[in-house]
Amino acid sequence: MVHRLLFTIHYSLFTSLRRTPAAAVAALLLAVAVVVPASAEAKIAVFVDGRILKVEDAFLDEDRIVLRLADGGTMIVPAIRIDRVIADEVASLPDTVPSVDCPSAWSNEPLPDWVPFRGSIENAAKTADLNPWLLAALVQAESAFDQNAVSRAGAKGLTQLMPSAASDHQVRDVFDPTENLRGGASHLRLMLDRFESLPLALAAYNAGAAAVDRYDGIPPYRETQDYVRRILRRFCPADG
Repeated sequence: MVHRLLFTIHYSLFTSLRRTPAAAVAALLLAVAVVVPASAEAKIAVFVDGRILKVEDAFLDEDRIVLRLADGGTMIVPAIRIDRVIADEVASLPDTVPSVDCPSAWSNEPLPDWVPFRGSIENAAKTADLNPWLLAALVQAESAFDQNAVSRAGAKGLTQLMPSAASDHQVRDVFDPTENLRGGASHLRLMLDRFESLPLALAAYNAGAAAVDRYDGIPPYRETQDYVRRILRRFCPADG
């Protein structure tokens, strides 16, 4: 945890190259808060077929996801049927989807040499027509650059691919940085093409496309709203 915290601070200083001093300080404080473990709480399971189910808990068991229901029952489903699992904490719904001036498409803006997996991030970003700084910001938000990161619900690797996304993008080894980054970049590109909006694409990456469709915008989940703001602050500091 300590080395991940130190890297998160370092990465915030790296992104501060695009910020005013005041914004850089705010981002640094935010980055420190990001790595504090969250307490146990109810979840929302978003299915790939569009269904959304409130559950008490969700965890991966081999190739299945176990959903603990509020009534004490249990539902066990193939892992590839679940798009995302997020915290069931509702915040206020934004009035409008924020507009951003930072183009998400590929731009030859090299990452600093010390950024972990720099070459693989840039290659994956170019292949998916993404700005490498955007993909780096997503990786930092998802895993703090930990290639072995695993969430309780089964999101794995640098870009925290769920089994459904890994299958969709033909990622055989989610712990291989190159494969994982390719899959995560491809998934973000898929969301960008579908929603034609960077904030909505990021919301879909975090909460599932069905949740964005259901609310016709950024879902009111605090986790998702914080996630979108966090990445935009790092990638588009003037807009986030």
